[in-house]
Amino acid sequence: MNQNENKKVKIAIIFSILTILFLILIGALLKILSNRSDLPKIQAVERDRAIRGDILSKNRYTIATSKKLYTAQVDTRCIDPDKFDLFVTLFSIFSKLDPFEIKEQLQSNFGYVDISMRLDSKSARYLKQLRYTLNRYQVFRKYIDEHTGRTYYNGLSIRETGEFRTYPRGDTFSPYIGFVRRGLDHNYRTIWGKYGLESYYNEQLEGIQSTLIQGRRDVRGNIILDNNSEVKTRIDGYDVITSIDLRIQKSLEQILDKYKEQLGAKEIIAAVMDSKTANIIAVASSRRYNPGKILEEDVPKTSISAVRYIFEPGSVMKPITFSLLLQEGLIKPNDIVNVENGKYRLGNRVITDEHKYDYLSTENIIVHSSNIGMAKLSTLLDTITFFKGLRKFGFSRPSGIDLSYELSGSIPNIHQLKNSVFKATASYGYGIRVNFFQLLKAYNAFNDNGITLRPTIGEFYNPHTRPIRKIYRKRATRVLDEDVAHTMKRILIKTVKEGTGKGTYIPGLQIGGKTGTAQIAVRGVYANIYNSSFFGFANDSVHHYTIGVTVIEPDPEKKHYFASQSAVPVFRQIVEAMVDAHMLTPAQ
Repeated sequence: MNQNENKKVKIAIIFSILTILFLILIGALLKILSNRSDLPKIQAVERDRAIRGDILSKNRYTIATSKKLYTAQVDTRCIDPDKFDLFVTLFSIFSKLDPFEIKEQLQSNFGYVDISMRLDSKSARYLKQLRYTLNRYQVFRKYIDEHTGRTYYNGLSIRETGEFRTYPRGDTFSPYIGFVRRGLDHNYRTIWGKYGLESYYNEQLEGIQSTLIQGRRDVRGNIILDNNSEVKTRIDGYDVITSIDLRIQKSLEQILDKYKEQLGAKEIIAAVMDSKTANIIAVASSRRYNPGKILEEDVPKTSISAVRYIFEPGSVMKPITFSLLLQEGLIKPNDIVNVENGKYRLGNRVITDEHKYDYLSTENIIVHSSNIGMAKLSTLLDTITFFKGLRKFGFSRPSGIDLSYELSGSIPNIHQLKNSVFKATASYGYGIRVNFFQLLKAYNAFNDNGITLRPTIGEFYNPHTRPIRKIYRKRATRVLDEDVAHTMKRILIKTVKEGTGKGTYIPGLQIGGKTGTAQIAVRGVYANIYNSSFFGFANDSVHHYTIGVTVIEPDPEKKHYFASQSAVPVFRQIVEAMVDAHMLTPAQ
């Protein structure tokens, strides 16, 4: 073998040895990398959960909103004991939590500890930045379990765990806003609506699609976006924009709180509705709570009386019956009726009037609220016509208001209405059971040319990615001919100027309405307990509003249970508040 060939063999051997060593090194590195649980994996997934939409007032003030919920977790075994105080100090600064509480929590637990489970997104962002500082100061160390020999090297982790609902206005607009319940879904804390708008619009408010980014990581740990990666954009739930004007809403609540105290009432309900659109401008109850912090004593308040409390309305039903008589051409406003000087026997029942008259015109039967007059007029109504008329006005069926769990109430059946006593008492509001919004909807016909519309609180959806759109197309129902509605409107205005509603009269405004005071039956016997109501309207040259007030069980000992002494002054103060808010302008 010559010298050149010998040299080539040596080079080949050296090259082979180097190649083998290189392959061994690569294999060792791959094994190390595959065994390192703390290094980033090749495939990675990032998620950002969609959250519930907001509920907003007409003027875009937030009534309900959701915020992301984050948890900060640390493994106490991996905190260097010499740097424990440093960790507590830094974590307290970045999270704004009490350092003593943090220290106590860490010292009283061993292993994985959730330091805080209610971090907002701002705090979570700061704490994620804190991780780099902690790594730089080598706050964490390896921990080897002496029993299993397993090695742990865990630092601070921040993970999203759901959302929480807040109500920036406190108890304002409760109970109609509703509230949310919390639960677990795939390790996330989820919420869903319970009662009110939160329940009714739950499907629209719920988060639609969470962010999902899935793909391979690069050497820096970032996900590579290419044809093999999967990306879904986060789409939060729709915002629901209501027709509620928070200025008048707050005024209503303050008025109801004042009169609840004065009257000793169990509850007072009031609402203002735009007569042309049936949008609810304000709806209030004296029985409120904070939806973000429901106490045990608040639980009964969560039921919405305006749709859940069914009651006999009393004399506020008289205009409904009277309008059906006019619609059928059975009476004229100036016909004269003998009202028996305040006492009249019909079958086995004695009907009485609070104010005694010998004779009244038919329209003055409404103005002075004569039970006897209505009982006599009711005999002119055919049973089928009366039954269908009440149904057409919307009684015994839901008003359709966008509040969950509405009860329908009831009206006498046709067989019952064939009884003259039953028909008579139904004509002035007994034997009929209604909810508040059914009455409000019915009275709207007198202020809108005989038309009723479905009352609504939610007005628009805001889908974020598309233009804002209206929630409903409202279908008008004609319940009265236009001339009949105008006659009824005139009679109700006269009732305010000369009759039982005189306390609501305000010069320069067109105000009309009817009082109703109804005894409450307890175990089938009418007791010394009452509900009082005033339903009507208030208009200026531009604006038209239908307004209702119901006072539930004012204290009879206070002697203010008649509607003229309870519901009427509440109605007047609501109208005065609307004038102050420039929603109504009296003519000069």
